[in-house]
Amino acid sequence: MEEFFENELARRFEEMIENNDEFYFDTEEYVDIIIYYLELGDFSYAELAVNHALKIHPNSLEIKTKQLEVFLELERYGKAKELIDELHQSSLEDTDFLVCCAKYYSNLGNPIKSIEYCTKALELQEEENFLHNFIADEYVNLDDPFNALKHYSAALEHDPYDDYALENVMVCYTKLNRPQEALDFLNQYLDRFPFSETAWYEYGQYFFNKKNYEEAIRGFDYLLAINSSAVGVYANKASCYEAMGEWEKAVAVYEEMLELEYTKAFTYYKIGLCYKEAQKPVQALTSFQRSLREDPQFYLAMMEQSQLYEDMGNPKEALYFAHEAVALNEGNLEYQKRLAFLYITCGEYEESLSCLKKLIEAEPTRFYNWYAYSEVLMLIGEYEEAVTVLTKALQHQKRAELYYQLSNCYFHLKNDAEGLLALEKALELDPGISKDMQQKYPFIKDQVRKIKTKKK
Repeated sequence: MEEFFENELARRFEEMIENNDEFYFDTEEYVDIIIYYLELGDFSYAELAVNHALKIHPNSLEIKTKQLEVFLELERYGKAKELIDELHQSSLEDTDFLVCCAKYYSNLGNPIKSIEYCTKALELQEEENFLHNFIADEYVNLDDPFNALKHYSAALEHDPYDDYALENVMVCYTKLNRPQEALDFLNQYLDRFPFSETAWYEYGQYFFNKKNYEEAIRGFDYLLAINSSAVGVYANKASCYEAMGEWEKAVAVYEEMLELEYTKAFTYYKIGLCYKEAQKPVQALTSFQRSLREDPQFYLAMMEQSQLYEDMGNPKEALYFAHEAVALNEGNLEYQKRLAFLYITCGEYEESLSCLKKLIEAEPTRFYNWYAYSEVLMLIGEYEEAVTVLTKALQHQKRAELYYQLSNCYFHLKNDAEGLLALEKALELDPGISKDMQQKYPFIKDQVRKIKTKKK
């Protein structure tokens, strides 16, 4: 890698540019320089190298082909098409040119034409592995997993260690709903290449998706025997134990994982979730606290601590951590609901209003958001504001509960006429909840009796 970044030809080229000198590079050297910048992703320097090269070697087909690659990377498709037309007759036996044509049509959303050029390139018997993968990708774009599978398999034949092709073979089998063929393929591959980490990973994932967690663990264990530092695989193995309800075993795997990680916050969080499922709240709380020590802004661990403190009968601590979590993730509506609930539980009604207001703004069609908001306004005696809110709510939801609430507000405001109208509407919509509403809002009791007597 160090040699790549210290490319001697590129260093000399840059020195020439910086000092405004004129060094001679032959065609092959310029091609190597351009390839270096293309692989580095420095397309402006790749273009600069192309321009200098064409001044010295204006008729070089190799350099013009590299210029075509640069145009494609810079998405200059008009210039690319002009160059394709110029080179077409002279370069049809050049693999790089045919690949550029394939990329051009692929980028423009024409996979069939792209496949045609790749197929022509295959006839030259160069870069077969790359070309089969390219063709397979285009068949994926055509939503044709059958032909994609054929070419990913062909790519593997040319390079049995091609992890990209291997992974995509499994994807194609899944799309084709051929699970037994997928398993047969994996077993045959592992018979030939028993130390393939990718194959064992796919084996584990295959059985995990089939809910055969014991066999999935076997696959992941083989992988870890080959490479014990494959951090992500520990998480997959732990997920198997979680799916089996083996919480202590899952914790043990996550603890192994901790030894290899630089960032441990999420793993401590997962350990906390396992302890929570195992009904061990103290260990769960300790794990969430460790998670927050690793990352003080990890709001997932904050919210889990909030839940645990609530379960332990400590709503004030629950409120504190919920507030901290919401401050870091205000757009999460579930968090806003939980924070509002905890404010109300702790008797901090006015503080809950900002959360409830955000909920009705974000979810105006959800009945309970309006119901809770108006309920809190009534609890703090803001009946006029509650009327305004309920009037808006009834534009979205014609629910009896809202009319019962509205009548209660009007009666508190001594506006009996509007109160009676709202109450009559409530009784018309749902008389079955009348008793519950009268217990909740004693002000409407006498009025309900009057309306019922009047109807008799």
